[in-house]
Amino acid sequence: MTPTIHAHPWYSQAHHTRSGFRNIWETPGEGEPFVKAAFWLLRHGLAHREHQLPEAYPIDLAALHAPPERLRITWLGHAATLLQTPTLTLLTDPMLGDRASPVPFAGPVREVSVPIAIDALPAPDAVLLSHDHYDHLDAGSIRKIAHQYDPHFFVPLGVAPTVRSFGARHVTEMDWWQVADLDEGRLHCTPAKHFSGRGLLNRNGTLWASWMIETDDPDLRVYFGADSGYAQHFADIRTHLGAPDVALLPIGAYRPRWFMRRVHMNPPEAVQAFLDLGAQHFVPIHWGTFDLSEELLHEPPVDLRQAAEAAGISEQVHLLEIGEAFDLTAAAPRQQAA
Repeated sequence: MTPTIHAHPWYSQAHHTRSGFRNIWETPGEGEPFVKAAFWLLRHGLAHREHQLPEAYPIDLAALHAPPERLRITWLGHAATLLQTPTLTLLTDPMLGDRASPVPFAGPVREVSVPIAIDALPAPDAVLLSHDHYDHLDAGSIRKIAHQYDPHFFVPLGVAPTVRSFGARHVTEMDWWQVADLDEGRLHCTPAKHFSGRGLLNRNGTLWASWMIETDDPDLRVYFGADSGYAQHFADIRTHLGAPDVALLPIGAYRPRWFMRRVHMNPPEAVQAFLDLGAQHFVPIHWGTFDLSEELLHEPPVDLRQAAEAAGISEQVHLLEIGEAFDLTAAAPRQQAA
């Protein structure tokens, strides 16, 4: 896989700063990382909370290793998915470790077991990373994937040194509104409203992103929303690149809203993002795996069902158990959403 990278005509560096990057729609307050860290310490200093955890869906390994008819997306927990077409296999944010933390003895622990061992996965052609936070970029997972499969890693600007330090050999950095041309399709690096940093003192030195995936099927596009607050970028992505057929959108870690709204969508906002994108299918991610915020792990899908029903899109939402797959088989022509 040797990608050719070029910029779209509307490419700009408005989100660049002298020291890193920023959100062009809203810039969180300078003290927010410390507030967030203090909030986490207070929250996780409390007694263990009773979550109604997602079921661990039994994976049929033989079926998983067979190429799909058109598209198969298996949710591996949090923002980790295995995306398969007849000619391409991708991993997104493969955080498949036990703890989202820089240390093994503290930090958010995985509440639902990883549904499949890394060495049992179908060999990925490429790995898409959205940003460098520990619940999305896990050192142990990257090391194992790089050693076992040696795939190509596509990462936002500034993330390559971290990924290479974990053993990745083939790494391509991309900026918002750049595109990688592959033999099997195209990868568009698209905006997200978030932040970055693997410590309290290196905030926003690397970029955060979402991804639009075009396959070699001209009627099949998938949007990986990764980790983002709600903003204009969802409508911009549709305007510039067209509507995806499937949108993987985050729905968890949204309370308290007074600061989570800057970097994470709540379920009603995720529904609005889905409508902005004009997608046909909504696969929720970024919930039910790590206890990262004030809401309980079973609350996001409850709130999502209510928001989806109010918006009239209930039949387009595909809530998965961890390890379960969404299959898109019928090659129906893309419909234009209102």
